[in-house]
Amino acid sequence: MKYMKRRGLKLFAVAALLPVLAAASNVTSGTSAAAPVAVSMTAEDHETAKQVEQLVRRFLAEVPRNDPKVFQDFFADDVIYTRSAGVTVTKADILKNIDVRAANEPGATYEAEDVTVHPYGNMAVINFRLVQHNGGQTNYFRNTGTFLKRNGKWQAVAWQATKAAESK
Repeated sequence: MKYMKRRGLKLFAVAALLPVLAAASNVTSGTSAAAPVAVSMTAEDHETAKQVEQLVRRFLAEVPRNDPKVFQDFFADDVIYTRSAGVTVTKADILKNIDVRAANEPGATYEAEDVTVHPYGNMAVINFRLVQHNGGQTNYFRNTGTFLKRNGKWQAVAWQATKAAESK
């Protein structure tokens, strides 16, 4: 009788732990059988996403003009920008290097592909594939920007650019 109780208890423990162990193996292996969670957005969220995407697309279209005001308006005074080379720069550095970029990349144009925006009230995070056309060469970057709406104006407060491969 004592043996039967222990054996039953062991079987119960194993049965109870199986789902936990199965879930843990998905987490540790980096794979998940679950589908991505769909997040419902309010009308305000959709409007925020639209505004931030339009802001980024307009900025990219205006960058070739090399107008400091374009950069001044887009980036917040306290922006933290990490370039694809891993160097972190400030807004002052960005403004100081407009002429350097223009000299090194005359005629370069920029566009955004594969855009995702996640709105969070007065903040939003955007991720996109930046395509730079520079003469006969095309370069790709993954960019993630965090925007904050202050005094009714969206500005980038954090930016990360990472060199990317040609394929999506």
